[in-house]
Amino acid sequence: MEPLGCGTILLTAVLSLTVFYFMWNHLYKRHKLPPGPTPLPLIGNLLQVRNGEMAKTLMELGKQYGPVYTFYFGPNPVVVFCGYEAVKEALVDNGDDFIGRGRQPTVDRVFQGYGLMASEGNRWKQLRRFSLSTLRHFGLGKRSINERIKEECSYLVEELRSYNELEFDPATIISKAVSNVISSVVFGSRFHYDDAKFHRMLDIFYETFELMSSTWGQIQDMIPMIMNHIPGPHQKITTLLEELNDFVAERVQMNLKTLDVNDPRDYIDCFLIKMQEEKDNPDSEFNMRNLILTLNNLFFAGGETVATTLKHGFLLLLKYPDIQAKIHEEIDHVIGRDCHPNIEDRSKMPYTDAVIHEIQRFSNVIPMNAPHSTTRDTEFRGYTIPKGTGVCALLSSVLEDPKYFATAHKFNPNHFLDSEGKFQRNDAFIPFSIGKRMCLGEGLARTELFLFLTSILQNFVLTSQTQFSDSDIYPRMTGFANVPIPYQVAFVSR
Repeated sequence: MEPLGCGTILLTAVLSLTVFYFMWNHLYKRHKLPPGPTPLPLIGNLLQVRNGEMAKTLMELGKQYGPVYTFYFGPNPVVVFCGYEAVKEALVDNGDDFIGRGRQPTVDRVFQGYGLMASEGNRWKQLRRFSLSTLRHFGLGKRSINERIKEECSYLVEELRSYNELEFDPATIISKAVSNVISSVVFGSRFHYDDAKFHRMLDIFYETFELMSSTWGQIQDMIPMIMNHIPGPHQKITTLLEELNDFVAERVQMNLKTLDVNDPRDYIDCFLIKMQEEKDNPDSEFNMRNLILTLNNLFFAGGETVATTLKHGFLLLLKYPDIQAKIHEEIDHVIGRDCHPNIEDRSKMPYTDAVIHEIQRFSNVIPMNAPHSTTRDTEFRGYTIPKGTGVCALLSSVLEDPKYFATAHKFNPNHFLDSEGKFQRNDAFIPFSIGKRMCLGEGLARTELFLFLTSILQNFVLTSQTQFSDSDIYPRMTGFANVPIPYQVAFVSR
């Protein structure tokens, strides 16, 4: 090619990019959105995300731009709320304006707006109302669910004894125990710990958690129009979720073959009966796709998040043996060694309750919250947020809000104790989010955390040959989820 021709092509490209940039900049400045870092065309604020630490980046930008600012995920603006006051004002005081479900490209290719977590509007209302009612019917919030958890605690304690006080990585066995609780409600039965399919399902949960929080997953969430077509580990998320859907669909088919409409055994049966009742209703959202994806959601949210919190908790108790010793003392005083822990014991165990709350606060398992969006054009603190704009209510900024937690970056159970050692609540403790889209399994999760932790510490002392540093125990603050470092622990009989 002639030099003149090359020069013409180069000049045309430069001029086109310049015009494109100025058009983008003009459109960007026309928005009356909150201020924030200036985005680039197509990639938005991708270059601001350092070392694959999305949640940490958003926290730092909050210090620079204030409690309400705009961050561009590719070409799409997302309004970020930082600190308790801003998050509460958005999700509670103006909850109906921000009740929509935001984009999450790492999983949107599978869910496509179906299922409890990904849906919005009438579909979400129908699924949430049904799920709340059905889960309550099968024991959530009642004594019967406590008995299911206590039964699983007994299985777990016996399994831990089988390791004969040798060190091992507890991640898998904790996940199996916690997931069995929601399994008993959803599938009507628990799985044996050596069940190969159950083990594979939990592997899917953990691997999906990690991939969504990886640098690859975070970049996909920002520029899916590019990353969806580029090979990489992030592409495996879709494969993993589809495999989980296949497992769930298999269980649904098992229920279908033995369904008795007069005697529903579990959540699946109830949903199938509802599908039959509303088969002639064109507005019904009770169909097989919503059933499978909602079951996927319930397992993901009801299993791995609580298990991850417990994994963080045991690591923290290894780091602080004095705190573990105080819990042992309170267990011995209130429950004793011979009686199984009951949820009624919690009100008489302020120190243990405070430690569990601090484990949840410090581990900060879902730092960025589930994504929200505006359901209409919304005025908020003098800014105009158009309908459909993404919203990030940054939970990590609330759980580390220095106005509410004196030593926000340290593990300190005194955040939940008054001067007399009594348990005290804290408004900024919202690991399950707040507002109408808060986690519907909060009560179940809190019960599980108390009963599993007290049952284990009633029977064992947690020890490790490893000396853990402050860096080892601190949440990674990456993207979608925070997971603890792998570690070894010995459960020594008391």
